[in-house]
Amino acid sequence: MQEETARSAIDMFLSSFNASHDRYVPALLSQALTSDVVFWGPLGRSEGIEAVERFVLDIRRHPAGTGTMVRCSAVDMPGEWARYRWAFTTPDGGPRLAGTDVVHLRRNLLDQVIVFAGEIKPSAS
Repeated sequence: MQEETARSAIDMFLSSFNASHDRYVPALLSQALTSDVVFWGPLGRSEGIEAVERFVLDIRRHPAGTGTMVRCSAVDMPGEWARYRWAFTTPDGGPRLAGTDVVHLRRNLLDQVIVFAGEIKPSAS
């Protein structure tokens, strides 16, 4: 049950990147995130839905064009933390970025999002 709740919040968060218009982004985020969400993105730590909204809108305005964000794995959820893999692809075979997010749930919403962009290279052992 908890895993289904996490999957729903995660998919709603990712849908904000794919909204048909920027004006829909805040409503989608408010259905996925707590108002005091802590977001660890590529540019550091920020707090609040408005900060995440700025990040999403920046991604949506990618120089190569509006891309598509998808969850490309199951949601793995040990306890109140979950992780999943994602991919962002720009149109016409443009740049593709993939990574893993780790999220924390509180009251069925994401209250922490940690973005790991890119692949982790194997260790040299």
